[in-house]
Amino acid sequence: MASQEIEALSGALARLPGLGPRSARRAVLWLVKNREQALPALLEALDAVSETLIECTTCGNVDTSDPCAICADPRRDPRALCVVEDVADVWALDRARLFRGRYHVLGGKLSALDGIGPEDLNIASLLDRVATRDGETAVDEVVLAMNATLEGQTTAHYLAERLEEHKVRITQLAHGLPVGGELDYLDEGTLAQALRARRPVE
Repeated sequence: MASQEIEALSGALARLPGLGPRSARRAVLWLVKNREQALPALLEALDAVSETLIECTTCGNVDTSDPCAICADPRRDPRALCVVEDVADVWALDRARLFRGRYHVLGGKLSALDGIGPEDLNIASLLDRVATRDGETAVDEVVLAMNATLEGQTTAHYLAERLEEHKVRITQLAHGLPVGGELDYLDEGTLAQALRARRPVE
C-alpha cells in the first residue's frame, strides 16, 4: 500500500482527461523514480502556470497574456473569425496551421438537458466582434467550427440565425468530421480537410 500522500497524488492525476487510475499510478511511479530531475521542473512549471495563466478578454483563449498571442499576432487576418466551443478546439485547429484568422471561444455549447442557454455562452461578445461600425462590418467571414455532435450542430444553427443580420459570410466545417467526434481528438489531416472543405451555412 502506498502512503496517503502518494495515493492523493495518484488520485489527482487520475482526474486529468486521458488518465485513468492505472495511468496515473504509472505516472506517479515514474515521478518517484525520477524525482531528482522531474519533480522540481514539474513543480516549477505548475507554479508558473498557476501564477500567470489568464483568459483573453478578446477571444476567451487561455494564455499568459491578455490579449493572447493569437489575438496580438499582427500576421493574423482580423477579418476572418473561427468560432469554437472550447479552448482545446482553438489549440487543435491552430496546430494544423491552416486557419490564419482569429478565434472566438464560446465556452461551451447549447444544451437543454444541461440547462445551458445562449446567455450562458460568449455569444454577446461574438456578436459585438462582428458588429457593423461606421457602416462597415469588422469581420468578413465567420467559420462555425462546432463539434459534430447534436448539441454542437444546434449551437451552430443558432449562431447562424443570430449572425444573419450582419453582413458577414457564414461557413462551417465540412461534415467529413466523424459524427460524435470532438476536434481535440482528431488528427491534423482530418482537421485540414475539414477546414479546406468548409461551406456556407444553409
